[in-house]
Amino acid sequence: MSTASRLPKTVQRLTSKLPTEVNKAVRRLALLSLIGQTVLVVTGGAVRLTASGLGCPTWPRCTSDSLVNTPEMGIHGFIEFGNRLLTFALAAVAAMMLVYLWNLRKERRDLFMLALGLLASIPAQAVIGGITVLSGLNPWVVGLHFLVSMALVVFATLLVNRAYGRTGRFMNRTLPDLPRLARPVMLAVAVFSALSVMLGVVVTGAGPHAGDADAPRNDLDWDLFSHIHAVPAYLITAGTLFAVYLVIRHKIGGPFRSASYLLLGVTLLQAVIGFTQYYNGIPALLVGAHMFGAAVLMSAATNAADLAKHSPAN
Repeated sequence: MSTASRLPKTVQRLTSKLPTEVNKAVRRLALLSLIGQTVLVVTGGAVRLTASGLGCPTWPRCTSDSLVNTPEMGIHGFIEFGNRLLTFALAAVAAMMLVYLWNLRKERRDLFMLALGLLASIPAQAVIGGITVLSGLNPWVVGLHFLVSMALVVFATLLVNRAYGRTGRFMNRTLPDLPRLARPVMLAVAVFSALSVMLGVVVTGAGPHAGDADAPRNDLDWDLFSHIHAVPAYLITAGTLFAVYLVIRHKIGGPFRSASYLLLGVTLLQAVIGFTQYYNGIPALLVGAHMFGAAVLMSAATNAADLAKHSPAN
């Protein structure tokens, strides 16, 4: 029997072993995707904040003669190449997620398309990362690289919510009624979170942490844009405090209450980090913490808005 005639049966045997419902493995892969995308933000921040942005001076190879970093490149080459390797790990997780969802690709199209989007975006991120290196760390390209990572955090958060049945068409729980104002307020908070992150990219592009001593800056007024960046942050805080007020006033329980409290905690922590770094010379460690906080903020705001969208209104 030829290989071509054996292939369909081989594929059938493989697919017969794959899940026919959303199980623990699928949920864990979704959660691992979210964790991995957040870690990628942290390692990307480490590349910039340790001036390792050109630790691998070219792309797709690390050097013109080596695919990987060499001992002569020191810690900067190790940090930059380690960040590149994480991209491959995330691609493996996304590919595995698609494999596990193969038998559910029609029934759970929501999960399959989110997982496919995460996988498809990873090579796009790699290309943007390559352009970042080849452009000598142009701050606008660096910013785009970061913003795509933030979008992937959003998609991964939605994937987790759908996989665990927290939101979407296949919810496995009943969410409590929310006041009608909750949905537009949480949507506004999510939008302001995205705007705050985008303005934060502009601030960082004007600041001292360029990723390399010779990397260009965007030549904008860092202090002015720091204050502009704070405006949506104030609006996020106001919206989140209003959501917490609604939770307390209407005695709302369940996931939305937890999401509101989490969002408030992340927002206040981001504010503390932001003010502290502003008045203390922008130390690299605090900038890194602020970048990690931005990823957590986007995830928390997405989660709260997603829950509000799928909760009944009274």
